[in-house]
Amino acid sequence: MHIETTEKSIPKSNKAVFEFLTDLNNFEKLMPESIDKFQLIDENTFLFALKGMPEITLERKEQQPYDRIVLGAAGGKLPFTLSANIQAVSENESKVRLSFEGEFNAMMAMMIKSPITNFMNTLSDNLSVIP
Repeated sequence: MHIETTEKSIPKSNKAVFEFLTDLNNFEKLMPESIDKFQLIDENTFLFALKGMPEITLERKEQQPYDRIVLGAAGGKLPFTLSANIQAVSENESKVRLSFEGEFNAMMAMMIKSPITNFMNTLSDNLSVIP
């Protein structure tokens, strides 16, 4: 299953966006209002839970300075990745597109597609909070 947000224009350099996203503690600022729990486990791993949903643990899988950050499920039964692709537009502007990639059976995919799409769109919309 592949889900991608629309490209979001951010009034920050690609370096600033990258540095914000590589500090995993900042993901708490991007979470939906329905967040029930957020815990930084270490510099490469955090867990979160939205109301009524199970806890999800994400760990940093890959990063390419100023262009790309990939987080993935940590030891879960449902393997997936969440990627942020950052493109410099100018010195003070960049574009970010989030993408989700996971392998699920048809029934699971049908159940989670809408909540994951909403979650991804919220993360993308909240990127405007980058200080």
